[in-house]
Amino acid sequence: MKVKWIILCLIIYGTAFYSSLHVYSRQSVTETAEDAGKLLPIKMKYVRDVHTTKDIQRWVKEARENGETISIAGMQHSQGGHTLYPNGTLLNMTGYSKILKFNPLDKKITVQSGVTWADIQEKINPYGLSVKVMQSQNIFTVGGSLSVNVHGRDIRYGSLIDSVDSFRLLTPDGTILNVSHKENSDLFPYVIGGYGLFGVILDVTLELADDELYQHRSAEMDYSDYKNYFKEKVKQDDSVKMHLARISVAPETFLREMYVTDYVLADQQDKKEKHSELKEEQIIALPKFMLGVSRYSDWGKDLLWETQKEYFLKNNGKYETRNNVMRSDSEFMEYENPNRTEVLQEYFVPVDQFAEYITDIRAILEREDLNLLNITIRYVGHDEDAVLSYATDDMFALVLLINQGRAKQDIEQTERVLQKLIDVTLDHDGSYYLPYYSYPSDKQLKRAYPRIEEFFDKKREFDPEERFKNLFYERYGK
Repeated sequence: MKVKWIILCLIIYGTAFYSSLHVYSRQSVTETAEDAGKLLPIKMKYVRDVHTTKDIQRWVKEARENGETISIAGMQHSQGGHTLYPNGTLLNMTGYSKILKFNPLDKKITVQSGVTWADIQEKINPYGLSVKVMQSQNIFTVGGSLSVNVHGRDIRYGSLIDSVDSFRLLTPDGTILNVSHKENSDLFPYVIGGYGLFGVILDVTLELADDELYQHRSAEMDYSDYKNYFKEKVKQDDSVKMHLARISVAPETFLREMYVTDYVLADQQDKKEKHSELKEEQIIALPKFMLGVSRYSDWGKDLLWETQKEYFLKNNGKYETRNNVMRSDSEFMEYENPNRTEVLQEYFVPVDQFAEYITDIRAILEREDLNLLNITIRYVGHDEDAVLSYATDDMFALVLLINQGRAKQDIEQTERVLQKLIDVTLDHDGSYYLPYYSYPSDKQLKRAYPRIEEFFDKKREFDPEERFKNLFYERYGK
């Protein structure tokens, strides 16, 4: 009995201690904040927890009166300082998370910007509905996803901007505007993919899709066969709704071997109810361990690749609903190391140039020291609705997971290698994604995004006092 009381006291103390740290971390003055990349610890003047629209209006007014800056944060998985600015006010939007309106018949939902995709899935799944476009994982906020104009596994929709009906924007002068294709439409392509530089997205109305039952179709192949496989067996087959591929970073098969999974509309949709319960992460320890081993050894990378490949190929024929396909595991990727971190890069290359592109980046990576853990490949169709569009052609999107040190020399080493990769990407008429660490040069930014000066000019016109700022803007827009 005594042992039970001791354990109970320790639990209560631990909970109280954690809660006190959490409150302090969100409210203290001149605290240090950082995004998921952990390479940019920044001292903020205030970190404000947002719960109501009045909260935001009050803090924007205070910032205007005091000549201070504001940056906006959701889950902070943008890794290039997009949610941070020194000695400014950080609005933590994760508590601004109400579902405001849901109309199953119209297939639309209106949510505050701090709502996560998981929240939306929980709401709409019982009605047989699904999100149209989101990241592969559902842990991110809707406002953050709009700010970077995400894309996902679905090959029949473009980037997120295509499924946005409208949104409300709190502007730098405190005004609230309705923005849609019909109302204040000039702002639509700047704010979506605008990295929080035009104001605070308060709430958004999204178009939804039907939740469908898919059947996995998996295959392995050489990288040189992938383009034709995709064009003939995926893009031209209307029954294929989603697609995912991985290319090996294991030394024995480096950037040569691939496996793919197509999500094919099942013939028997009446079986959907049997599979419709939303899945949760269950097996975390084993993939976390194997990913950990791959961080520090070549044999670990070989083992992880063979295990992953075998797992996905064994899932051939598996049934899964659209909502569950869009709930990829993420907990096993969590990584805490005081000396190292993991950063993402995403490169877009035209479908027709894929094989030649892989050959060229392999030549660089075989010579360079870059601890590359994974490359996932998705497809995003030509979509230039956003001013800062990354899909100026039908593109394959390659997401690179990189383990690197946090010291200055480690950052400089990674920058040197990645700038080489970006040059090759641009030489193949490609582009790169902006939410990640600012390794690209100014010249590379202008090549990848020829409308970038137009974007920054519009920001300064709309926000002449530069009330909304972040390190991305400070790095490239000043």
